[in-house]
Amino acid sequence: MDDNQISKRVATVAAATPFQLLYEFYRLSGYQERRYQPGVLDFTFGDPHDPPSADYVEILREALIPQHELWFAYKIGDPNAIAAATESLRRHTDLPFEPDDVHLTTGGFTAISVALKLVGDPGDEVVYSLPPWFLYEPIVLEAGLVPVKVPIDRTTFDLDLDAIAAAITPRTRIVIVNSPNNPTGRIYPVETLQRLAALLDEASARNGRRIYLISDEAYNRIVFDGARFRTPVEFYPWSFLAYSYGKTLLSPGERIGYLAVPPTMPGRDALRDAIEALQIAGGWLFPNVSMQYALPQLETLAFDIPLFQQKRDVMVDALRSMGYRVTIPEGTFYLFPESPLPDDTAFVALLADEDVLTLPGRMFETPGFFRISLTATMATIEASLPRFQAAFAKATEAAVAH
Repeated sequence: MDDNQISKRVATVAAATPFQLLYEFYRLSGYQERRYQPGVLDFTFGDPHDPPSADYVEILREALIPQHELWFAYKIGDPNAIAAATESLRRHTDLPFEPDDVHLTTGGFTAISVALKLVGDPGDEVVYSLPPWFLYEPIVLEAGLVPVKVPIDRTTFDLDLDAIAAAITPRTRIVIVNSPNNPTGRIYPVETLQRLAALLDEASARNGRRIYLISDEAYNRIVFDGARFRTPVEFYPWSFLAYSYGKTLLSPGERIGYLAVPPTMPGRDALRDAIEALQIAGGWLFPNVSMQYALPQLETLAFDIPLFQQKRDVMVDALRSMGYRVTIPEGTFYLFPESPLPDDTAFVALLADEDVLTLPGRMFETPGFFRISLTATMATIEASLPRFQAAFAKATEAAVAH
């Protein structure tokens, strides 16, 4: 292939470590074929394994029935959809969002990408914590920005505020926070968010340039044990809130979400037109109109918290009884146990030998752990337990032999 055929920017994105690992796993490892083989238990991605509800299917079906000649015309934002999203935001955050603050996007993925480009100039630095959602680095690089990675506390899974403070330079423009966190399931407490806000305010004043926060909240309605989620936007006005309906509705292939600018953001009026301009220039980054028409009714559907809390409890109790070290997640639908082997890739291979598919911690730039997705069915979870036990026994034998 001609070395000049692909731009240097695209080559840099494609060479990002998480992107490479994801590509190797998804395309080159045989995963795509193996996940469909009889007897294979898939705990990799947050794909739905239970069938969608009849209500969900009916809402989408109704949204596809034209009601006038322009039913499928270009649409930046359906007023009814935006009103429903705005009301939901007010209810979940206790902040007085207005419809003009809410910009519908093709999922939370696009919302983050738009926010990065909205306030970031080429060469600006973006700070985020490890383990991250594995596509932060590629989308930061695609925006022409520089990723700066800091560790979390590997015992509590809390943000390491000292590490964040140490990573901030005069080039820092954005900090990304993901709570509830994928993959750890940690919900960052109010005290941590308040300290983070003070830290960013002080650093902005010191640099003479505002540092913005992007709050990635794809799982903000998936919380357990009666916990109340508190958004970082509540404590730091210079924030953007990125949300995806794909997680709550267990339909990541049907893309709709939003980027919200909080009413506390100074000068937010100037951002509204700029967001729409970016969405148009980026290739019409608005949801398909059918998803926009469906949104008011989709907002009425509830995530089955009791079922997923039961899945979490069954899996955590069983894994702990086997000897695994695993922290109880406060939200999301993932577990992030420690690997019984120092080489998490080797342990994930042991699980694969038992026909159990999971993701190694190195895909989240956090070796020594592995991720389990609880979107698998309860029957799959129960069938997997003897296999997790067998893999743990093999890992223990290997460690003793070594």
